[in-house]
Amino acid sequence: MKKVDVNSTVTVNYTGRLEDGTIFDSSLAEGREPLTATLGQGHLISGFENGLVDMVVGEKKTIEIEPENAYGQINPQMVNEVAKSQVPEGVSVGDMLQAMSPAGPINVKVLEINEDVVVLDANHPLAGQKLIFDLEVITIS
Repeated sequence: MKKVDVNSTVTVNYTGRLEDGTIFDSSLAEGREPLTATLGQGHLISGFENGLVDMVVGEKKTIEIEPENAYGQINPQMVNEVAKSQVPEGVSVGDMLQAMSPAGPINVKVLEINEDVVVLDANHPLAGQKLIFDLEVITIS
């Protein structure tokens, strides 16, 4: 029976959740399709790819991915203050905004709003989190 290897193209159903049970993504949600990806291309987080290796069609399993093999730890250098005049009026704590970086547009989360400055976090929203995925391999090619 064919097994997933580091260069396989795989179609997989998945549900991703946090340790508290919060589901953050699922291919099983209404209107969604299973994920198809070629491993080893850098399109998936390494822990997700590693969890698929050696699985066979029809196999289901749950994997836990530490932050280092997902979106990394929270990087304090990616939390910055900007002048309040640089953000749209009416913005609230928790809002997601798009900012320009030297590498192009990035998403940032509003952490604090003070009198003159706003604190923005450019870390990935799942940085610092252990991720738990329920996986089911549909096809391997």
